[in-house]
Amino acid sequence: MASGCKIGPSILNSDLASLGAECLWVLDSGADYLHLDASCSSGRSVFYMHMMVSKPEQWVKPMAVAGANQYTFHLEATENPGALIKDTRENGMKVGLAIKPGTSVEYLAPWANQIDMALVMTVEPGFGGQKFMEDMMPKAGANMIVSGSAIMRSEDPRSVINLLRNVCSDAAQKRSLDR
Repeated sequence: MASGCKIGPSILNSDLASLGAECLWVLDSGADYLHLDASCSSGRSVFYMHMMVSKPEQWVKPMAVAGANQYTFHLEATENPGALIKDTRENGMKVGLAIKPGTSVEYLAPWANQIDMALVMTVEPGFGGQKFMEDMMPKAGANMIVSGSAIMRSEDPRSVINLLRNVCSDAAQKRSLDR
């Protein structure tokens, strides 16, 4: 993983009847982590929680108790991001801040020095199997890629993971050359 890009398949698109096997399958295929959409399970040491919920304030403590290491919430879902960031930190978790495709990246700026990760959605939240919105890529440099159906529905997830990692690496190299 020389590029520093991490690939996380979303289990939103997995076969829930075979969840354990599918998670092991994509991890064995080179995934760096599993992306859990507003769900949490035991047995892994790192939980990256992406909360696509209204009123994300009400879920901070339950997710911390469940063992989440990072709590990512949508900027559009809260009236007081600063208080939610503070509460998340006080509950021992890192902070991620997500924006929907229609939200300008400038809305992340006031919180940039208070968060551990910014997430620019490349699909509308909450619906698996959508077409990737390529026009979102210029909003921010990516070093973490979450993919649902492209990986989970592939017969060869290793090749998809490698492709995503290479695209991420190539984009990072281009950005550094453009500077």
